Amino acid sequence: MKSTTRKQFLLAGALTAIATLAVAHGDVAPQAVDTTGLPAIEGEWLTENPYRADKVGEETWLRAVEIGASGYNQNCARCHGLEGVSGGLAPDLRFLEAEEYGDEWYVERFVEGYTQNGITKMPAFGELLGQEAAWAIRTYIEARPDDVAMEEVADELKAMRDQLAGYAADANGADADGIKNRLTEIANDIPTLSGAPVADSVAYRAANLIDGSQGSYKSASEVLTIGLSAAN
Repeated sequence: MKSTTRKQFLLAGALTAIATLAVAHGDVAPQAVDTTGLPAIEGEWLTENPYRADKVGEETWLRAVEIGASGYNQNCARCHGLEGVSGGLAPDLRFLEAEEYGDEWYVERFVEGYTQNGITKMPAFGELLGQEAAWAIRTYIEARPDDVAMEEVADELKAMRDQLAGYAADANGADADGIKNRLTEIANDIPTLSGAPVADSVAYRAANLIDGSQGSYKSASEVLTIGLSAAN
């Protein structure tokens, strides 16, 4: 994938996650998910997430996270919470292990739904949304960063956001490598609650946008602004 396209994914992913918050508390009737750009899945339902980075590469993984963000916020957030942070109505899916046994539990609930004492607690999404949407949502969920770890670095990320916004206007004296390396260090120290190896944090997205151009500083600053606002 070309670098510009990858950067579009990184920025679009952050924008998508925020843009869909407005509809996150709407009707739980399944909403279609556009899975354009993901490898097709044919045949029987899988029992292991096929969109993890070690299987499909980082670019496709990022695309799955982006699509999963939209799908999750349209179909799941009302009960499971914005960004996967449950308010107690339903399980906090961020803790669902990023392993085959976690995938098996997830896909069974996704396909069949959940009924308790004759009351539908979760509708069956499988037939209506399909595998690509299901596994994209799973990819998004398991990549959620630990919110406590994010809080610990929030002040530094806010300072870096302001610094990047300044470089977007005047890049003289900017140390692109230094900023990118520090954001990468922060991102590497932010774990997931699922055990997935990479957290889709705003630090991770911002770091991967920076290439030394003023446009990249602007994009990285916007990603940090959006992500830090959502965290609050």
